[in-house]
Amino acid sequence: MSTAPASSTEAERKEFYGRLAPQNLAPLWEVLRGLLPNEPKSKAAPHRWRYADVRPLLMESGNLLTAKEAERRVLVLENPAMPGQSRATATMYAGLQLIMPGETAPAHRHTPSALRFMLEGTGAFTAVGGERTTMRRGDFIITPSWAYHDHGNEGSDPCAWLDGLDLPLVSFFEAGFNEHYNDDRQSIVRPEGDALARFGAGLLPLKPESRYGLTTPIFNYPYERTREALVAASKGEAPDAHEAVTLRYANPLDGGWAMPTMAAWMTYLPKGFRTTPIRSTDGIVMALAEGAMTASIGDRNFDLSVSDVAVAPGWTWRSYTATEDSFLFCFSDRVAQEKLGLWREERGH
Repeated sequence: MSTAPASSTEAERKEFYGRLAPQNLAPLWEVLRGLLPNEPKSKAAPHRWRYADVRPLLMESGNLLTAKEAERRVLVLENPAMPGQSRATATMYAGLQLIMPGETAPAHRHTPSALRFMLEGTGAFTAVGGERTTMRRGDFIITPSWAYHDHGNEGSDPCAWLDGLDLPLVSFFEAGFNEHYNDDRQSIVRPEGDALARFGAGLLPLKPESRYGLTTPIFNYPYERTREALVAASKGEAPDAHEAVTLRYANPLDGGWAMPTMAAWMTYLPKGFRTTPIRSTDGIVMALAEGAMTASIGDRNFDLSVSDVAVAPGWTWRSYTATEDSFLFCFSDRVAQEKLGLWREERGH
């Protein structure tokens, strides 16, 4: 009958570990608690970027180099807990992009998926897959994985928007690469509004198909339509205690999320409404499209004005209080977590 061995001394274990290292081995029992904690613990920190503070620096960058020189003139929104990693959350990249009047950000394509949320200016456009769309404040615009895209500004004022990419997620899989187009701007082969007409009017072609694989065939969800839908929905039933009035951007082909790796939605909070705390495993990047509100994230309270950007790390309690009618744009890796069976949420009382 075998018996359990006597417990070793610290010195014996240290000597044993020393013999493991040359063989590229390590004892799981020494790191297991860190790998599998009692609950999720994000490395990201709650944070807010005031657009009023960041905007002067963004505009100053317009005098330092052209959009063509930079390829993409962007100020990366770095989470303060992860400096130098180009991460707003553990898996999401965010940045503020600037296009000056008359400029073109040259056409290229890449494996990471990208989204744009328009913050200011008129006259900017994005071209995707041979179709261009005008970018208006509050619009949610998609650049699908491996789709050629370029940006330009044909107006008289600077234009700026929030960029969101799944770069950290793609980098984890070591699947990130890009390719340049043979000209600064791609050839336009479809009229503006073609995708929205075919797929965004509650109608579909008889044989509906996305040109962008798993990504929605619509690449601009206009703010005007989104806002109208949210206000109308608020009249049909009372706002949810945790989510207020929230609608997600959907792929019309299957009703799922609009993008395969990044979930995006918008929340409407009527003036005076306060949500009950909620937390989920996805880290969320949010930008205020309209109104004024306070975002309580963990033990921090952030007052948000129009175009401010904030981050709620995964599994961190969050709640919102609207001091004006407010419309909050959000994106996260929720869709990827759902597909992998990892996404969880907890609702407070």
